Amino acid sequence: MPVFSRKWAAGTPFDKIQLVAPIASGPYLIERYDVGRAITYRKNPDYWGTDLPVRKGAFNFDRIIYRFYKDDLARLEAFLAGEFDVVVENRAKNWARMYKGPKFDSGELIKKTLKHQNGAGMQAFVINMRRPQFQDKRVRQALGLALDFEWMNRQLFYAQYMRIASFFSNSELAARGEPTPAELALLEPLRDQLDPEVFGPVPVPPSTEAPASLRANLIKARDLLKQAGWEYRDGALRNAKGEPFTFEILDDQSALSRIIAVYVRNLEKLGITVRQRTADFALVQKRMEAFDFDMTSQRFPDVTSPGNEMFDMFGSKAAEENGSSNYWGLKDPAVDKLVTALVQANTRAELVTAARVLDRVLLHKYMAIPHWYSGTHRVAYRNRFGIPAVSPKYYQADPYVISSWWQVKSRKSN
Repeated sequence: MPVFSRKWAAGTPFDKIQLVAPIASGPYLIERYDVGRAITYRKNPDYWGTDLPVRKGAFNFDRIIYRFYKDDLARLEAFLAGEFDVVVENRAKNWARMYKGPKFDSGELIKKTLKHQNGAGMQAFVINMRRPQFQDKRVRQALGLALDFEWMNRQLFYAQYMRIASFFSNSELAARGEPTPAELALLEPLRDQLDPEVFGPVPVPPSTEAPASLRANLIKARDLLKQAGWEYRDGALRNAKGEPFTFEILDDQSALSRIIAVYVRNLEKLGITVRQRTADFALVQKRMEAFDFDMTSQRFPDVTSPGNEMFDMFGSKAAEENGSSNYWGLKDPAVDKLVTALVQANTRAELVTAARVLDRVLLHKYMAIPHWYSGTHRVAYRNRFGIPAVSPKYYQADPYVISSWWQVKSRKSN
């Protein structure tokens, strides 16, 4: 939490406090604003860090204006009309289909993907293992086999995403291949508490690229479900009691509906009945805090140095605490010990090893069906800027533009 002076906004009514300028010590100050439309920052002439060597050549713009738009189309049309100079695009569909035309062809506007090495973390369909139908690992593995990422990437995402394969994707913390000697040193004392497969290759998400196929994956899923006691009969996948396999996917994002629909279609081929429930954020949040869901989509924060938050996500105690991030209901003493080893690491090498071991154990539980991530920032801009030849490893697009770009005076600007 940021630390604020007691004197800031003292006596201001709570419903007016958002319009009181914050106390700031950065390179820019708020100059003016139009609530809901725009805010202008001007360079702070008294910025304390101006002459520091690490600030030389940084923060080169005298004024920075953010404009707000109600929808993507209005924002793009305003950009094409010259109302602002830089836009960061987060939607693959928009990037592929809308950022084109005469101004891009002539070079007046530039469309560029900037690579980064930001950790992608974990975004996935989270399986609530508290539910009886999900308590067998083979069932959870089968559910993962029904997600056809390659088809989605081609047909829905314009081939702009990569599959998440780790709880620490796109970082050095992700488990890879066979356990290293350092990893085995952490795993061996827990061998009796771990699945023997943990000591083999780390599992990777199923693929449908040739020679693999969705059909082959669904056949494998069917066999796993059968081993777990679920067989197709009387028009549905049923257990030994004759109960059909049904569950609900809870969602508060309409943008995910088309993705969920494709996934549900594949599950139906296995005889599984899925209800898609879209609700407003407040209701979804309330249900999530009480773990009142079967499956849902979640995005967990990216971390380069994981710590105590791992107890909240994976610790046995958190599984019983309403409002925790242990949505999957994971209760495993071995995982508790690995999280403790991670948090108590004394060196970066120890932390990386502990994170990889934890990742390896978690992936073998198949408690999440990983989604996808982008290894680039999509940025379009008016051809008036200079950009550093080498990008940093870890950065967000907006702050990078503000802190590192500059105007090239020889180029025409609007």
